Parts: sequence; structure tokens; C-alpha cells
Amino acid sequence: MQSLTLPWPSKDLSPNARVHWTRRSKAVKQARGYAEVMARRAGWGGLSLPAEGRLDLWISFYPPTRCLPDDDNMLARFKPYRDGIADALGIDDRRFVSHPLIEDEVRHAGQVVITITGITQQASNGGPRLHANPAF
Repeated sequence: MQSLTLPWPSKDLSPNARVHWTRRSKAVKQARGYAEVMARRAGWGGLSLPAEGRLDLWISFYPPTRCLPDDDNMLARFKPYRDGIADALGIDDRRFVSHPLIEDEVRHAGQVVITITGITQQASNGGPRLHANPAF
């Protein structure tokens, strides 16, 4: 599947940000809507997905500076994007299995590159079994 490139998430989305709830709410709404529109433009809205199963969501964060953020903070900042992508696909975002990677490469203004790969099947013991990502 092709990748989707989104801008660096707003600092207002950080769990460490101390902003008024209305400002955070506005940032969430804007990010979610933007991700949905960009996913649809990339052709992800018309994908034929299985009705069940988990999807591997590979997320590469390219920071705007050499100061590398922690991955749990970036996943929290990424959540509205994840919801927007799920909206474009017409699925519940709980089907995603996130694989975050903070890249060392600095990109101007920062970027987030998302790729969805194979379905994660349920193993015979009931736990998830991840398929290898062919892109890596």
C-alpha cells in the first residue's frame, strides 16, 4: 500500500501541553479532519478491507529538529490523525496495531509518514500474530 505523508502534529496535541481545553479541542478537530481529507485524496477511502482483523499501522515520525521526542508522546499527538484515517477507511481505529518509529532524519517542519500493511491474524492461542512488514 502507498504511504501517506502528514505534517508534524501540533504541539497543542501533546499530553504535556498545558492549553485550554477549547484550544486542544480545536487542534484535535482540525488534525482529524485534515487526516481524513488527505487519506481520501490518497485513495485510501476506496480501499476494500476485510470486515474483521487488525491492520498494521506503520508510523514514521520525522522531527523538525534534532531534538528527538519520545514515542509515547508522539503516539498521543498522532491520535487525531489515526482517527481521521479510520474515518476515511470507514473502520473503527481499534483495528489498528501501531508501530511507531522516531526517525533520526530531520525534515523541514517535520513530517509523519503512515503506511498500512497486511492484516494481523489472531494466533491459535488467542493472541495477535504480526505479519512481517515487507517495506522494512
